[in-house]
Amino acid sequence: MPPQAAPQGAPHHPAPSGPPSQPYAGIGPYTSPIPVRQTHLGNALASEWTKIKSVRSTIWTLSVMVALVAGIGLLVAASTSDSDYETVPTTLPGFFGTLLGQLCIVTLGVLVITSEYGTGMIRTTLTASPQRSRVLTAKALVFFTLSFATTTLALALVAFASTGMHSGPGVQEPTSEQLLGSTVGAGLYMSLLGLLSLAVGCMLRHSAGAITTMLGVVLLPAILPAFLMMSDSLRDLGEKMQEYSSPQALASLFRIDESLNSGWPQLWALAVVTAGAMIAAYVLMEKRDV
Repeated sequence: MPPQAAPQGAPHHPAPSGPPSQPYAGIGPYTSPIPVRQTHLGNALASEWTKIKSVRSTIWTLSVMVALVAGIGLLVAASTSDSDYETVPTTLPGFFGTLLGQLCIVTLGVLVITSEYGTGMIRTTLTASPQRSRVLTAKALVFFTLSFATTTLALALVAFASTGMHSGPGVQEPTSEQLLGSTVGAGLYMSLLGLLSLAVGCMLRHSAGAITTMLGVVLLPAILPAFLMMSDSLRDLGEKMQEYSSPQALASLFRIDESLNSGWPQLWALAVVTAGAMIAAYVLMEKRDV
């Protein structure tokens, strides 16, 4: 329908000129009252510490580890007499609990990262902190510090308790090197083994697969040499594998036999392997999708 013309004599109001009215004129851009600042590694460390201390698996795994290391060690120390320490240092009881306690650290190292992949929470973590290398660095630092402090304190408790229980003219008092190896050295070895487990868990992204892989890494070098040394051609390989196996490395750190070395070469070898695994974990975490 065509528009109707205005009736004759009606007042005419011209259309307003200029820009349209602005109902919110005078109100500037919104500024959040929450301060916005650049995130850094400290924020990632705080986040990972909150996660690792609030998850039940951490508390239970570390509790079982302390119970094994300290419980078995103190039980052995209380069950032995002074004459048992004529040829071995009094720090020896900590060795028996460490053999089992290292499996708890391996399990915890895997679960620190694979539990997030299993539940899908890794997407939330990487959304909050898109720098994936920063996330992995924070996880590694928090886990290594916690495991090293816990294992070293448990081993020191056993070492000093056993030394206090057994003393006398025929008892072999531990030297500073033996005491350092049976506490700090063994704690470093267990923590590096856990850090290697974290790297394997990051690469496999599956709890059961990573734990099974690490159990093979820990147990196979201790079992396989017995079969390899049956053959003359494989004897050298079996002896070398046995030397760098986990039980042999811990026995060397505790100096349970004078024929063994100090255990630090095995510790350095584990550090090199762990560093290589961590580099591979960084590369794969940056390349793969979540």
